Amino acid sequence: MHEQLHVQQNMPKSTISISTQIPPLPDPEARAKSVGSGDVPKDGFAVLVPELSVTHLHESLSFWCGLLGFDVAYDRPIARFAYLVRDRLQVMLCEQNGRWESGAMQRPYGRGINLQMKVEQLAPILTTLAKAEWPLYEPPSEVWYRTGDHESGQREFLVQDPDGYLLRFAEDLGTRMPTKDC
Repeated sequence: MHEQLHVQQNMPKSTISISTQIPPLPDPEARAKSVGSGDVPKDGFAVLVPELSVTHLHESLSFWCGLLGFDVAYDRPIARFAYLVRDRLQVMLCEQNGRWESGAMQRPYGRGINLQMKVEQLAPILTTLAKAEWPLYEPPSEVWYRTGDHESGQREFLVQDPDGYLLRFAEDLGTRMPTKDC
């Protein structure tokens, strides 16, 4: 049995077939070489790509693709793995399999870290999240960070994915002279 997950978004439909009856492959090499679809990201691989261990890949894909606007660049369904892209952003999702967990996995996952992702506009993501009634961890706010002899601004909000990973989306507000010295 295969469950077909069709992720609707503004861009072309992304589809991934996830086997919900067959357990994921236990062998790391077999998972890495299992059959999939898609191709490497069109702009190549980013120099830093987080891989998040998730509880249920299909739920994570619904969130990441359906609500945040990511596409599946390539996948390995029987390994329960997907490589996602959104413009220059890249992230890997892999259903928990015991290989990468360095300790007990307890929600919320990713404690002590947030992943900042720069986007052109926050509004489309915020609208989609609101329509889905997905709660924000922190509402949108304007923040300015001291960066050397000036300040860099961004409008940002934070949201948690289905497993609790904390995601910070930000749009650039430019730079300005410092408002005061600390």
